[in-house]
Amino acid sequence: MTDEISRIPEFMQQMAETIKKTTGMLDRDQMVAFFHAMLVAERVYVAGAGRSGFIAKAFGMRLMHLGFDAYVVGETITPAFKAGDTLVIISGSGETLSMVSICETARELEGKICLITASQDSRMSKIADCVVNLGDLTGYYQDRNSFEVRQLTGEYRSVTPAFAPLGTLFETLALVFTDAVISSLMEVKKAEINELKNRLTNVE
Repeated sequence: MTDEISRIPEFMQQMAETIKKTTGMLDRDQMVAFFHAMLVAERVYVAGAGRSGFIAKAFGMRLMHLGFDAYVVGETITPAFKAGDTLVIISGSGETLSMVSICETARELEGKICLITASQDSRMSKIADCVVNLGDLTGYYQDRNSFEVRQLTGEYRSVTPAFAPLGTLFETLALVFTDAVISSLMEVKKAEINELKNRLTNVE
């Protein structure tokens, strides 16, 4: 038990090194396209399945704090998606069936689709207007099975021989990337911290 616990800092360091390595591999044109899409968006809808969904919600919340009209797809109070609205999907595989369906619907409604993924050549990548590829350094997403199939077959477990569980690295990278986008948007909009604090929930 002690040996396993002592490896926690080691695992954290390995994850940090992966994040650093990924930042040097990001495509500038992809980042520019995504950032510009956020900058000019009037209404932003976010979506993702499983833990990617939590990252999407975190991004949506921060956009709201910045003053964006941001909504989570699937929530009961989310308004109708309309032409000109922007959809941000976070999906490592780019193949999750429920997310593919959402992308297709947004396309039919003439919305703009932005995808954050680990799979450049996927169904969602081919639908999206802009794609940010965070890479697949562990090779996990080379398996084309959908999120739903991996859940049903038990492939999406919380443990793995690798130093990080399955899609953990992508989800961590997606969180860091979207938080960095928020920081950049704050700079461009010259948003003050107090301005953001005033939009924090106060009915908890």
